[in-house]
Amino acid sequence: MENKVKPISFFDSVSPFVKLSIESKKILLAHMVKESLPKGHILVPIGGICRNVHYIEKGLSRTFYLKEGKEVTERFCAENSFTCSMTGHLTNTPDGRQIELLEPSVIWSMPYEKLEQLYDNHHEIERLGRHIITADLIALQRRLSDLQFKTAEERYINLLKSNPTLLQRAPLGIISSYLGITHETLSRIRSKVN
Repeated sequence: MENKVKPISFFDSVSPFVKLSIESKKILLAHMVKESLPKGHILVPIGGICRNVHYIEKGLSRTFYLKEGKEVTERFCAENSFTCSMTGHLTNTPDGRQIELLEPSVIWSMPYEKLEQLYDNHHEIERLGRHIITADLIALQRRLSDLQFKTAEERYINLLKSNPTLLQRAPLGIISSYLGITHETLSRIRSKVN
């Protein structure tokens, strides 16, 4: 009788890339776990193996690693995006990166193992997996290009354009580590640009 699926932002965010049938949506929802998690919650610890793909419905996460005892932020993921460690999952090995929540967040998670099983039987879901991996690769390539070819000021301006609320949501020390600059340099750039 009821043939609809409860709307969640997950389906809205992937709809421009992957058209999922009602059946595929129901199957995904049956295997996804929704959690409200506090600020500071660790989704994947340093040295852990990422066993789930996480969709952020609400909140903010960062991925970071340690270099010479200092945290280096590699990535931010906000609402309507996915976060995971592809390397850890694909190689089934511990990763030197940690994924933590910077805000109270609503997260939908699914075990990679279950997702791989669904790929075998549901072409639409397999296409969704390809979209997630492709988006992750594009983000990584953009990040590397920014670090290699753009000045600190250009990286800061790009960050403001791509995520204008980030400065209100993340500590400046974390943002400066993401930009690959010192906190002092970030302060100088901010006073010049703003």
